[in-house]
Amino acid sequence: MAKPRSQQISLSDTPYYHICSRTVRKAFLCGVDKETGISFEHRRAWIERRIFELAKVFSIDICAYAVMHNHLHLVLHVDSEEVKSWATEDILTRWHRLFKGTLLTQQYTNKQPLDKFQLEMVESTAEIYKQRLIDISWFMRALNEPIARQANQEDKCTGHFWEGRFKSQALLDEGALLSGMAYVDLNPVRAAIAPTPEQSDFTSIQLRIKAAMKGTQPTTLLPFIGNEHESKTKGIQFSLRDYLTLVDETGRILRDDKRGAINPATTNILRRLHISNESWLKLTTDFEGIFTGAVGTAEHLCEFSEHIGLKRTHGIANAKACLNSA
Repeated sequence: MAKPRSQQISLSDTPYYHICSRTVRKAFLCGVDKETGISFEHRRAWIERRIFELAKVFSIDICAYAVMHNHLHLVLHVDSEEVKSWATEDILTRWHRLFKGTLLTQQYTNKQPLDKFQLEMVESTAEIYKQRLIDISWFMRALNEPIARQANQEDKCTGHFWEGRFKSQALLDEGALLSGMAYVDLNPVRAAIAPTPEQSDFTSIQLRIKAAMKGTQPTTLLPFIGNEHESKTKGIQFSLRDYLTLVDETGRILRDDKRGAINPATTNILRRLHISNESWLKLTTDFEGIFTGAVGTAEHLCEFSEHIGLKRTHGIANAKACLNSA
């Protein structure tokens, strides 16, 4: 039985979540149908554009993504602090970029005169929209529904395009976040769709590598700010260089099937994350199989379970084996 979202998402424990959404009826999100020869590769661009568009509207950042043939991976960061600074007009303007809103909210943003009661109604509605703009379920709804309509129109059919529910995994600590991101970024390499991370089209890792070659970071993705930038609170507190090294080295091992052949420099990075070489390869190969729910150390998993009201902590044995392993 699927767990309710209240048992999958807890912003008091972590702002980071791994999301996976799959198509139904063997529908093609992208790729080429071998039976008909029809290419659906252009749908990758639909997804990528929509992801970046939504990140500008929601108070949700993109850490990693990979658009595969019949599923989509995302690692999201919910910025519940940023949304607190938004005024009513900011909230409504953002919401109206995606949804119609109400007659009163439209009148408010168009500067039409409203009485005291109407203004109170607008404020009340804006508060509802404010909460939705940090809600992953609303983010995924705004992503999946337009893509489904476009795909169904193109396929000349009706009905569901996506599975009814997307999968959500809370990433409770640094090791969980970085291994989850690497798992997402290495999807095309692992599936033998691309030979290297830099050749993996429509992925976050390709954007990060291209930007790094120019000495910058992609503006569309949550940046790495490194542990040394304590004054910066907006970003992933890990070295970009170290992350790219981890992904590049892991990609080479997955491609060449050289299990355990991690070089000393990469081992040193993993040691700082308290993850062994063997555990890292397991996580980046079978992340969703090892952890079916939240991901983190045994201590963090126990805290998460307590906060969301679970009587039993799931995945604790794998947490002890993989994320408390170095």
